Amino acid sequence: MGTKDEGSTSRIGPIVSSAHLADGSAPELSEVEFGMILSGHAFERWMVRCMTAAGEPGLTATEILVLHTVTHRGKPKRLADICLVLGIEDTHLATYAIKKLEQRGLVVREKAGKERLVAVTEAGEAACGRYRTLREKILVEGISELGLSAERMSEIAHLLRLLSGHYDQAARTAASL
Repeated sequence: MGTKDEGSTSRIGPIVSSAHLADGSAPELSEVEFGMILSGHAFERWMVRCMTAAGEPGLTATEILVLHTVTHRGKPKRLADICLVLGIEDTHLATYAIKKLEQRGLVVREKAGKERLVAVTEAGEAACGRYRTLREKILVEGISELGLSAERMSEIAHLLRLLSGHYDQAARTAASL
C-alpha cells in the first residue's frame, strides 16, 4: 500500500538554521549559509585548539589569523594590508590583536619611514611552524580521506571567495538603505 520503508532515506528538505529564510525562492542558499555558519565556527575552534596544542594558549581566532598573515611570505605588513587580506572592517580588532601578539613576543612593530609595519619574530615563526606540523598530522591527513582532488578543493575555495564577494556587495547595498 504505498507505505514508506522505514530503512529508506527520503529527502527531509533543506537543512537550515532559519526556516523562515528558506521559505523564499532560494532555499538552497539557506543551506549554504548554514554550512558556512557551521564551517566558520568549526574553523575558529580548530585554529584556537591547534595553536594551543602548538604551545600558544589563549589566542583568539583573529589573533591567530593576524599572526599567520604577518608570517606569510616573511615580509612585514602594514595594518591596512592585514585588514584588507583578512576582511577586517574594524581596524581596532586588528590593532588589539597585534598588541596582544606583540606582548607575547610573537610579532614586533617597526617603523619604515612614516609607516609602521608588523613583522613576525623568531618565536612567532616557531609557533606557526608548530601549528603547521600539527595541521599536517591532524587535519590534512583527515581531509585527504574525503577523496577530493586538489582541483576540486581549489574549485570549492574559488566558490567561497565568489560568495564572499556577493555577500560583501549585498552588505554595502543594505548599509545604503
